[in-house]
Amino acid sequence: MINKCLFPAAGYGTRFLPATKATPKEMLPVLTKPLIQYGVEEALEAGISTMAIVTGRGKRAIEDHFDISYELEHQIKGTSKEPLLDEIRSLINQCTFSYTRQTEMKGLGHAILTGETLIGKESFAVVLADDLCTPAGYTEGILSQMVAIYEKYQCSIIAIEEVSPENTDKYGIIAGHLIDNTDDIYRVTDMVEKPSPQEAPTNLAIIGRYILTPDIFDILRMTQPGKGGEIQLTDALLEQAKQRKVIAYRFKGTRFDCGSVNGFVEATNYFFKKGEK
Repeated sequence: MINKCLFPAAGYGTRFLPATKATPKEMLPVLTKPLIQYGVEEALEAGISTMAIVTGRGKRAIEDHFDISYELEHQIKGTSKEPLLDEIRSLINQCTFSYTRQTEMKGLGHAILTGETLIGKESFAVVLADDLCTPAGYTEGILSQMVAIYEKYQCSIIAIEEVSPENTDKYGIIAGHLIDNTDDIYRVTDMVEKPSPQEAPTNLAIIGRYILTPDIFDILRMTQPGKGGEIQLTDALLEQAKQRKVIAYRFKGTRFDCGSVNGFVEATNYFFKKGEK
């Protein structure tokens, strides 16, 4: 079973300045819910109720969001506004939230290693909140789909999607061979962090959903800084892939890159239209 989900949430969100100067990018709202709440809801749907969040300076709003606000609740008690808090109250009641701080921004791999104290020695999910995912007509969320695959293969699982070849330099790119044509499951043989279109082995890009086995922490400790001087999760996963321990899954659903303004607007429009129906 996957019991814990790690949320790396210490980044600066510089693509959204000045909005993110004092507001965590994970708290930017798509309609009336912040990005990180969508991620927590996806994890809970997958049967995960322990949320481990790696934060940094200026991220207190995340902790406050997943906590009771007595003054606010008193102010709106008995009014038409009170039901607007039902969803977040439900999350607070069903989930346990724990936090640790990443004091230096050294890449996604370093953020995940920072979360080791919250995870311990068990397999766990990872959600990057600025990748907002929706089943878009399918019955299960993406993390639920991945948990089912983990239960079958018992190794690290990464979510992938096809991207335009000219955009491979924005993603980690995998190579592998198809082992389940029905479910679009690949055994990963190679991974490259943000390759140029000429160097990319495929156009299958890793997105912000992972299930990782606990040996990833020891591998990350030994991983040298890679592209951009950061500790890349891709490099650590490649070490697992060399032992045939990484599965890539082309998920069923839709992903919005809410780390970019265009993707954020697309997500907002999608959920607005969905709410109208």
